[in-house]
Amino acid sequence: MKNRGLMIMAALGLVVQAAAAQPNPSVDVQRAPGQVTASGTATVTATVVGIERATRTVTLKTSKGKTVQLEVGEEARNFDQLAVGDIVTVQYREAISLSLKKGAGPLSVTERESSDRSAPGGKPGGTVGREVTVIADVVAVNAPSKTVTLKGPQGNQLDLLVDDPEQLKAVRKGDRVQVVYTEAMAISVEPAKKK
Repeated sequence: MKNRGLMIMAALGLVVQAAAAQPNPSVDVQRAPGQVTASGTATVTATVVGIERATRTVTLKTSKGKTVQLEVGEEARNFDQLAVGDIVTVQYREAISLSLKKGAGPLSVTERESSDRSAPGGKPGGTVGREVTVIADVVAVNAPSKTVTLKGPQGNQLDLLVDDPEQLKAVRKGDRVQVVYTEAMAISVEPAKKK
């Protein structure tokens, strides 16, 4: 799926424009020998305050008063079901996992995308997600600064902060590691309240 339409634009637009709506997103860190996973979830709710059907533009307003206009692509199903007063909820999840990759497999980057749209005739919404897996080499371990420098398949380098001293001890220069990054966005629309 190359164009993520309504879901990507709404999620990114709302998360960026209305970050103040949830100043403390939930964050979870799990550790196991040779592996650490950190994930976070942020939820933003907004009200549809304007719809321009000819241009497929929706204006959303958060409870903090922030507004954002979004152009909804043709691939977003059920656009005509939107109404002023509808409540749009965007949930954004992100996770990164670092684990030792045993063996001598090649350096690589793979990406997998997934999506699920609302049923025909229902309110607009759905979920989109992607998972990126990188096999990289450890080129440096800096215990005082708690960082590990990784080199990916295209030669680019990335410094990762490793807070857990046990995890840092388990990684050595020359190791091959696997880093998995996942993100998912879910959008749902609730009907406007009857007056």
